[in-house]
Amino acid sequence: MRRPAAFFDWAGDRLLQRPWHETIIYELHVKGFTAQHPDIPSELRGTYAGLAHPAAIEYLKQLGVTAVELMSVHYFLQDKHLVDQGLRNYWGYNTICYFAPHNGYAADKRAGAASAEFKQMVKAMHQAGIEVILDVVYNHTAEGNEMGPVLCFRGIDNAYYYQLSANDRRHYVDYSGTGNCLNMGQSHVLQLITDSLRYWVLEMHVDGFCFDLAAALARELHEVRMLSTFFSIIQQDPVLSQIKLIAEPWDLGEGGYQVGNFPSGWSEWNGKYRDCLRDFWRGQEETLSEFAYRFTGSPDLYAGNSRNPFASINFIYAHDGFTLRDLVSYNEKHNLANGEGNRDGTDDNRSWNCGVEGFTDDAEVLDLRARQQRNFMVTLMLSQGVPLLLAGNESSHTQQGNNNAYCQDNEISWIDWSHVDHDLREFTKRLIAFRQAHPVFRRRRWFLGQAIHGADCNDIAWFSHTGEQASEESWGGWTAKNLAIFINGETIPNPNARGEPVTDDSFYLIFNACHETLDFTLPANRWGARWLSVLDTARGWAGETPPLQAGAKLNVAPRSTVLLQRQD
Repeated sequence: MRRPAAFFDWAGDRLLQRPWHETIIYELHVKGFTAQHPDIPSELRGTYAGLAHPAAIEYLKQLGVTAVELMSVHYFLQDKHLVDQGLRNYWGYNTICYFAPHNGYAADKRAGAASAEFKQMVKAMHQAGIEVILDVVYNHTAEGNEMGPVLCFRGIDNAYYYQLSANDRRHYVDYSGTGNCLNMGQSHVLQLITDSLRYWVLEMHVDGFCFDLAAALARELHEVRMLSTFFSIIQQDPVLSQIKLIAEPWDLGEGGYQVGNFPSGWSEWNGKYRDCLRDFWRGQEETLSEFAYRFTGSPDLYAGNSRNPFASINFIYAHDGFTLRDLVSYNEKHNLANGEGNRDGTDDNRSWNCGVEGFTDDAEVLDLRARQQRNFMVTLMLSQGVPLLLAGNESSHTQQGNNNAYCQDNEISWIDWSHVDHDLREFTKRLIAFRQAHPVFRRRRWFLGQAIHGADCNDIAWFSHTGEQASEESWGGWTAKNLAIFINGETIPNPNARGEPVTDDSFYLIFNACHETLDFTLPANRWGARWLSVLDTARGWAGETPPLQAGAKLNVAPRSTVLLQRQD
């Protein structure tokens, strides 16, 4: 059989280099996103070619996302214990070759064809203005623990490529939970990784990387060191220092939780954002102070080491956890299909429910769950930082309560395009467009909490439901489950490409995580004389409504968000 030609015509394609503050990330699985898409030809479903199909590209454009983050596409192997149970490693976080796209996702099964097909997918994404970010797994390999197969590195030089136990060098140090951990203290291991990264940028034109269990990459001996050789190499590399770098800032070892500690130039999956937002919207007390930090880009984590708000990759749901629909539908995980007695996956006590687990026809329960999904979406898209949206969450995709579907290469994980929540999807599309239209929600600099640039009002201010501004002293004891936030669009500190100042409208956001309806009094005239309603998660996007005057009372439904826009 004839092999495909090695030459690929990029037709002038290059990295998009979209600014971080304009970025909206959409995490997806190549197969899961396309496997059941009705407008993609059946022979292309589940493949790179399927993801490059106009139907897939158009969906992403219409949704408004600016980057896709592909779950692992490095060539990987199936785990024997899964195959023995009739399961498969669906996520693919079991890499064995760092220089080849996984051929199982190629529609063209000829030898070497996967690379060309992957390149064509990247080229199609770039033509649509969408960046391609890869979720990469350099912390471990598919060779597993000391009982695993000898595939490559173990046979070349076991003690060189892997971290071995000081007590018994027959065994591996395992910070990844998969049996082994690469030895970042060896020069040729670092060269392997950096050569691989440059290959995917220079040859495959990807725009950035998200590093799985990135804290493991900073372990040269045992401790996590953010001044390790790996980060120094990345920082000085003329190619790798110019792309998007994202860390999953933890591993499973002692001291492995490193949210907020990565070097300048790196963004991080903000696990504290996820946990806080879930706590807030399930009505947990004493969350307001942290909510304020998370909503404004987490300055407590990132401002102190010369990083900007976009260091925070904000997410509430990702591939390893509940989907958004399941987060508001289940009290507990339901992972029995994984064959581990429901012991796997996170025991997530931050899921929110309406007192009835699973799905129900009760109208009130359905309304509350739909409202909570909108609350999460609004909070995510209007927070400072970079929002990350998991594929399918915009249309209420469910995994039937499975929060660890790593081995479910079937309808549990694949997006069901025949059962789409069109209302939520349209709401999300409009919300993304709203964020992109208003630079006040995607600032490049931190809020100062004071009047700047000659403005009459502070760049940001916090209010109780009575309309009174919060004082410094009140935050520590503020146990309420509601607050309002004034954001001043006249004080945006990031100029446009021509160096001209950027201004926007000002907004007043009301968050009510209580179980009961509350009256919110709008603040005094100084903060805005007239306010127009933009959206209410209990009612949807506002139509033509009379403006509200300063000092007016606004009836806010339980567990809902209201967004007002200053008219004057």
